[in-house]
Amino acid sequence: MTVVSVVVPLFNKRQWIQRALDSIASQTFTAIEVIVVDDGSTDGGDDVAALYPDGRFRLIRQENAGPGAARNRGLEECTSEFIAFLDADDEWLPDYLEASVREMQRLGPDVAAISCSFLNGADDVSSANMWIRRGISNGLFRIQADTDPVLLAHRLAFMHPCCTVARLKVVRRWRGFYGEDKCRYAEDSFLWLKILLNETVAHDLFARVRIHHGAGNLSQNLNGARPVEPFLERHELIEQVCPENLLPLLKRLFSFRAFKTACMLGYWGHWQQASALRRRFRTLGDTGLPYFWRSYLFSTPLGPAIAATWRALASRPDPPQR
Repeated sequence: MTVVSVVVPLFNKRQWIQRALDSIASQTFTAIEVIVVDDGSTDGGDDVAALYPDGRFRLIRQENAGPGAARNRGLEECTSEFIAFLDADDEWLPDYLEASVREMQRLGPDVAAISCSFLNGADDVSSANMWIRRGISNGLFRIQADTDPVLLAHRLAFMHPCCTVARLKVVRRWRGFYGEDKCRYAEDSFLWLKILLNETVAHDLFARVRIHHGAGNLSQNLNGARPVEPFLERHELIEQVCPENLLPLLKRLFSFRAFKTACMLGYWGHWQQASALRRRFRTLGDTGLPYFWRSYLFSTPLGPAIAATWRALASRPDPPQR
């Protein structure tokens, strides 16, 4: 009997998929099924997965639809009590599933998910200290009406798919990941936010996952503006499932994230889009939120001009040493 269903979305990551699958096969917890969902790869990575010599692993192929849709396709096939997700270019440490399942069973059925810290694949440094500085702590967490919206945003970011084991029935209850429009950014936050608004979760600062922030990581977007988060674009879908007493907090979270995203858009020259996003979510009392005033600057032509000048200066080669 399987206890954990593992879903691996795969798209053009042939050079890394073997490493990811090996890390799953090496788990000390063995009562698993593994569903690799190939999302229209063209580099042969699906063939590597298809030939993986472990009877617990199987491959499903679909036309390219984005990582959220790929995870949701795997979700349809799952049969276990728990579900876990691993991106094809990342890896788990051997005790990841064992520790996560043991803690979930100890905490009981009212806890929806558990998330842990990760190691940076480049230098093996744990993310724990970063999360501690952002207010994350070990133990159970349930949103309250007076929760700081910035802390809520950090809690949301902590629930990285590769670092989270969840109850399958809970993920299905909240309809899985955002899978529309081939979305490739923050499709997971759309799900985790609904869970945070309605469920109790657990956070563990010990790092049991290795994340490789490389060319395959779609969320880096270092050379241009990333898309607007789905939970902002389709905010009404989040509001529909939000408890009434938490709606003011949710709107504050939307404002905070909109201001931060407006800064990013303006930095890359999209100041009109930044202005529209800022107006859409700005409410009375937002002046104390981070990025409020900075986003105002980046929502005017002046912000992108300053950013372009800064990028040009930063790209200039250092003068020769005498």
